[in-house]
Amino acid sequence: MRPYDVIIIGGGVIGTSIARELSRYKLSMALLEKEEELAFGVSKSNSGIIHPGTQIPAHLLKSRLCVKGNSLTRKISKELGIDFKEVGELIVAFNEEERLKLVHLKKEAESLNVPRLMIVDRRWLDNNEPNLSKEVVAALYAPTAGIVSPYRWVYSLSENAARNGVEIYTLAKVEKINIKGKKEFDLFTTRGMFKARYIINAAGLFADDISRMAGADDFKIRPRKGEEFLLDKKKENITNHLIFPLPSKISKGVLIIKTSDGNPMIGPTAEDVEDRFDLATSEIGFKKVLFHAQRLVPSINGDDIIAYFAGLRPVAGDDFIIRHSGFAPGFVNVAGIQSPGLTAASAIALMVSGILKNNGLSLRKKIFFHRHRRKDMHLFNKTLSKTKKLIKEDSSYGDIVCRCEMVSAKEVKDAIRRGAKTLDGIKFRTRAQAGRCHGTFCTTRLMKILAEESQKKLTDITKRGRGSEIVKEDRSTECFGG
Repeated sequence: MRPYDVIIIGGGVIGTSIARELSRYKLSMALLEKEEELAFGVSKSNSGIIHPGTQIPAHLLKSRLCVKGNSLTRKISKELGIDFKEVGELIVAFNEEERLKLVHLKKEAESLNVPRLMIVDRRWLDNNEPNLSKEVVAALYAPTAGIVSPYRWVYSLSENAARNGVEIYTLAKVEKINIKGKKEFDLFTTRGMFKARYIINAAGLFADDISRMAGADDFKIRPRKGEEFLLDKKKENITNHLIFPLPSKISKGVLIIKTSDGNPMIGPTAEDVEDRFDLATSEIGFKKVLFHAQRLVPSINGDDIIAYFAGLRPVAGDDFIIRHSGFAPGFVNVAGIQSPGLTAASAIALMVSGILKNNGLSLRKKIFFHRHRRKDMHLFNKTLSKTKKLIKEDSSYGDIVCRCEMVSAKEVKDAIRRGAKTLDGIKFRTRAQAGRCHGTFCTTRLMKILAEESQKKLTDITKRGRGSEIVKEDRSTECFGG
């Protein structure tokens, strides 16, 4: 392997944001991801909320990065053709004591320059959020909150970074790091050895393991599990805003979450666990989330839930860890990035760029930086007239593979050509299999298309990578009779 100026470890929203930001400079760079595809770690369970900066103590680094990231997200989403929807959030109060806490949250957020905040009364809520519990007496309204698809955000960032010269390697788990000298590293991975002058550790749940490999054993990641529950798309308009309770010390609480794809979500829980692979949901978690969700919006019904899932947040204390390591010059930790990590990602990327520059990396801008990316085509957000026009241009738009989410064969093939290697990779890019039937209708067809496009056997097609094969080959040679 040729040596790189910078190697980024971790292909989630943080790693790809940093890759895209640094790709505007004359640097040789690689991004290493241990999974089959990008966004298969912490980012795959993100709720997609772009927070305004209202629920974090103002003295923390994460609060400042959140507010800056909220603004940057709007600019970058336009450049990369990503659907960003400003839906606003409401933090609700159920009594006068909680109303006073809203006043405190408002003052703290205003000290961070969060714009257009209002405390709204019951009359406003009746007019703008009719399904909200009648027990709510007031709410802090933050109109700059928004939603994006976290998966498509990662894929758009990575595709743009790759267009600007970043080399991306999946199935490249880092197993050992040798420090050969000042700003000289050898990385031993499952895809061979890489050399780098600078390393950026954005490895999510495993950032402490990577840091220890570089001799920096000064923090520990504690997984915090969050169980969330997806509602049927017919409930898309059950709320008009993101609905929050007052935050606790460890969590923003159980929310009613609007999503960019239409299906509302309720959750998450917040439970510290030991196992970094524990993605199990539970009856206790379900009952807890449903109880708190119904306290906010009583008309939510358990029968409306079509999917259960859990994610793990990488907790390393109250704040983000973003710093150059004193143990290994050239090694930068970007760790403990839990909520509002998605929102803050673009601001984190700028901060990391500054850290690298302050520690000797020459950042010379390219003469031409490809900042724009063509917007992906999705029939699920097109009008009937526009869909008819697309079908006339390419008949494969009329070949509907996933009926629940209105996904065509053309969209599936485009997703594979952009990098989808698994069924989950297709789902995250197109929403095929994400509807109420969970792929009962479309999985077989998706497997056939993926096999054809990737020139693989059906037995090699997986849900999310090695070990999750869908079909097993019958190797039996036993025969009966003469």
